[in-house]
Amino acid sequence: MMTTTSLDRATANVESHTEDVSQARRGDVALLAHPVAQALLQSTLPARLAYTAHDGAPRVIPMQFHWTGRDVVLNSWPDDPKVAALQAHPRVALTIDTADPPFRALQIRGTAEVAIVAGVSAEMAAAAERYMGPEGGRAWMEQAARLSSHTARIAIRPDWVDVLDFETRLPGGMARRLSADDS
Repeated sequence: MMTTTSLDRATANVESHTEDVSQARRGDVALLAHPVAQALLQSTLPARLAYTAHDGAPRVIPMQFHWTGRDVVLNSWPDDPKVAALQAHPRVALTIDTADPPFRALQIRGTAEVAIVAGVSAEMAAAAERYMGPEGGRAWMEQAARLSSHTARIAIRPDWVDVLDFETRLPGGMARRLSADDS
């Protein structure tokens, strides 16, 4: 079972980003400090993880996540097919995005590092509490501990980032067309 100490440790890793990122270009990890990125990283929206399955086909799956300030951490059961696929093909992409206009999207590319941990990770507990509230999160963690003695901690360190807010940061094609229209 997750203790308050390990939950505190998971949430204490979250860094506050305050640098000016108004001129950061697509792909720059400094965009993680963008206000839209920070809001999405603290939201209860799912991260949509894109990875390559064992059969070579792309897969996308929505998952709860926890942002540590360095890594996006997802959790799974050790015997889930995605765990073996991520160990074989660790390059991934993920997005955290809104469903209503103006759309907000945080796009991340990185390498997944999978670790099998005893019990549940501190990040799994932090995500469960954020998504389900304190009581629901604790109940889920107790159930997860009964379901499996181990979990897979999937840490993705961003090495490429983009933020779209469809107001100040537009997709490349739209920005090019609007610039051409101004000429």
